Amino acid sequence: MRNPFRSEAEAFGFVLVCVALFAAVALAGILGGGWVALGVFLVLAVAVAIYVKGEPKTEEHPVWARGSTERKRILVVANETVAGRALRSEIVHRARDDAEVLVVCPALTTPLRYWASDEDPGRAAAQERLRASLGALSEEGVEARGEVGDADPIQAIDDALRTFGADEIVISTHPPGRSNWLEKQIIVRARERYGCPITHVVVDLEHEAGQPARAAGGGTA
Repeated sequence: MRNPFRSEAEAFGFVLVCVALFAAVALAGILGGGWVALGVFLVLAVAVAIYVKGEPKTEEHPVWARGSTERKRILVVANETVAGRALRSEIVHRARDDAEVLVVCPALTTPLRYWASDEDPGRAAAQERLRASLGALSEEGVEARGEVGDADPIQAIDDALRTFGADEIVISTHPPGRSNWLEKQIIVRARERYGCPITHVVVDLEHEAGQPARAAGGGTA
């Protein structure tokens, strides 16, 4: 399963609390019987719940790590459409003033593999698409760097913004009807969540390849 904790210290603390809780319940059961053990468990469970509820909430928005550089920073997020010509043209247009460009390609994976943390095939495919995209951008005179991101595009943006304080974000998807990202309102959520301009680029890979469109529901990004 994927780690639900924000840090190893938080996970270790949770393990210690669980061990202490079960040890207390076991000791109560040995000394006082089942009803005493149940009472101890309920009291401790309520105490833990109150403590957790009282913990300070973390900031909902990602940490903004804006660097000291004077160059404009552009964050590009795309997976299957990352090497599309429409997206490449948009990046070239926006990076014409010597901007810094970071291309993030979320790893495409199934829900089962995602929750089982088995993302190697998805990451390998994302890395290959990313390589092709960066190569095409280089041929257009844009020196961009890239990285494979979390399968959740919002989490991938959060992760990138912690070290790359973008002035603007470009998100690429398949056309409506073939894009899971659009179905999940990724563009709307990003515009509500982040304090910089968001540009949505629609890439029709089949049109670019001169192929007939598929039935709705086949795409991902």
